[in-house]
Amino acid sequence: MQKLALANLGRFFEAVAARQALYLPVEDAGGQASFQRWAPGAKLSGALNTTRSAKDFFFPQTEDLVNFKVRGKEIEIIDPRTEQEPFVVFGVRGCDARSFSILDKVFLADPVDTYYQSRREHGTIVSLACTRPEETCFCTSFGIDPTCPQGDVTAWMEGDALYFAANTPKGEALLAQTAELLEACGDEAVRAQQERVSAILEKLPLAGFSTQSFGGQVLIQVFESEKWAGLSQSCLGCGTCTFVCPTCQCYDIKDMDTGHGVQRFRCWDSCMYSDFTRMAHGNPRLTQKERFRQRFMHKLVYFPANNNGEYGCVGCGRCLAKCPISMNIVKVARALEGDCK
Repeated sequence: MQKLALANLGRFFEAVAARQALYLPVEDAGGQASFQRWAPGAKLSGALNTTRSAKDFFFPQTEDLVNFKVRGKEIEIIDPRTEQEPFVVFGVRGCDARSFSILDKVFLADPVDTYYQSRREHGTIVSLACTRPEETCFCTSFGIDPTCPQGDVTAWMEGDALYFAANTPKGEALLAQTAELLEACGDEAVRAQQERVSAILEKLPLAGFSTQSFGGQVLIQVFESEKWAGLSQSCLGCGTCTFVCPTCQCYDIKDMDTGHGVQRFRCWDSCMYSDFTRMAHGNPRLTQKERFRQRFMHKLVYFPANNNGEYGCVGCGRCLAKCPISMNIVKVARALEGDCK
């Protein structure tokens, strides 16, 4: 384990940014934290988490796929991608760090999504352990330890120092680049922090939330539950839950006529929208109840059924905090528990 004095944090960021792009959580004028590219004077946010997840770095909200230029009967196909520059994302919390493994199962399975793959290969994740979990957090329900998050490097901020542990070759290379600012140390301070935060986690309102009743084995019982109509009745279909979710991976592909060619791009989509999955013959999910059901069935039943029991949620709490009608996966799961028996 290595230690950095917080007084040298600015120098650490400067050393990292000198070799590759660096992104970290920064607060805006309204106090909302978002990942921004580091620039001299940027201050690391003290917020528990960012409003939008770190998913954007690997699966951006909009992305150019291919361009076409038409000259008479000739069509020129242009790949708009340039060589992806190496980058570091600093301050990723445990929930978002776990979300990458879920996205990997989707985008790195055959056929591999090369756009996503390139970003994953060029990105280095520095995760930051949580010290002040909020009442909306329930990541431990999915086996995530926010006191020791995944990442190429795991970091702990304690007292006047930042502690680092490299977990991958990319992480080792990053710490080697800043070796002159670091010093070897023991893990006593980190273990003390972990014990303190673990005690807080046990007292959170959602500490007892469990998904053990769900999974592919209850597909029919949950799908046919009569409770979906009542649960979905107030849903606005706004898609907020899907846009702040770190694991949602649905997208649409569109073509735009630029006047001198065609630009094909993809953008995030939401299963909560009325035109989601619309095909030539129409839409297989005509009601909000069916669309609402699709979202939560995917998280709690379909995904674990196809991924060795891993759920499509990481308990980040963003949907609890942002839904305008206060509907979320915890309420849905608890309402449906009786139908899983």
